[in-house]
Amino acid sequence: MARHPQTDPSFFPLSERERNILRLVVQRFVDTADPVGSRFLSTNYPLGLSPATIRNTLSDLEARGFLDHPYTSAGRVPTERGYRAYVDALMDESRLTIPERARLEAHLRDAADQTDVLIRESSRLLGQLANLLGVAISPRISTGRLERLEVVTLSSTRVMFVVSIRGGLIRTIIMHAETELSRSALERIVTLLNERLTGLTLEEIRKTCRPRVQDLDGDRTGIVRLLMDASPVLFSEPPETRQVELAGTPNILAQPEFREPDEVRDLIALLDDEAAVVRLLESADPKGEVARATVRIGSENADEAGRAKRYSVVTAPYQRATMRGTIGIIGPMRMDYARVVALVEGMAAMLSWSPEDED
Repeated sequence: MARHPQTDPSFFPLSERERNILRLVVQRFVDTADPVGSRFLSTNYPLGLSPATIRNTLSDLEARGFLDHPYTSAGRVPTERGYRAYVDALMDESRLTIPERARLEAHLRDAADQTDVLIRESSRLLGQLANLLGVAISPRISTGRLERLEVVTLSSTRVMFVVSIRGGLIRTIIMHAETELSRSALERIVTLLNERLTGLTLEEIRKTCRPRVQDLDGDRTGIVRLLMDASPVLFSEPPETRQVELAGTPNILAQPEFREPDEVRDLIALLDDEAAVVRLLESADPKGEVARATVRIGSENADEAGRAKRYSVVTAPYQRATMRGTIGIIGPMRMDYARVVALVEGMAAMLSWSPEDED
């Protein structure tokens, strides 16, 4: 079960009766978006309790902040604290069905070696299967290990450095060369550079590139000098290199929580701020277990403008070789948490890959 990292289960000292009734209220409200009353519970579930006892229990749960009593309705709805108690202490574990897993694997198989396509497809599938907003963020390349450095001649005065990172990511930069490059000389120096740098992380190369390659004698191509000059940029991780994919906006906007124009505008404003989306998804423990979901509900979601406090965000890290990215689902607090956790954890596990997997 996915728990919020800061929540102690003893924070929810509920009796067995209270646990059963809170669980039913949350599940029913998630299904219908309608307040749940004592009459409905006594009629539809074999609780072995009188309507008056159920009514008193609902009142007690409301007084303790787990339920709310909207308008003049006789029914109750879960509060943020009620959802938190449900996720941490009451929710049954859910898993992807065999057909669902097979469907996901079939869709992702063709993109296994293309990280950008994989990120886009995973967000689309999450949004579609959860009927909410699927989000995927590409891995951080700074911890990725260099698989191959290539230098491509574009003209007599321009070359393109191509950095291939294990796990399927590529970084490029075009630079002006001061000398004409012969193919044989270029191939020789690139081979030497790969011998020195392959297998190191980009962060290691950025910090130590100069001492690692400056002793290469006989380089008349100027490539070594270009590489040393370009290393702070070529092996860095500017924010724009993080690919963010969002899919399923129509799904989330179809939920009853977004009937009012102000609610729609707030959601669109949040989604238009790509940097805010990245911070929102990656605010969980950066060293958390791969493919292990974290559920953040309402005010637990921190963003500068306070726009995310209306939503729940379920995220999990995935790992491609040594690089970590994040996938998740954003939706209203009224969501099927067990289903969403299963989807996010299942997808994160499928996206994750290590060199040992090929051995």
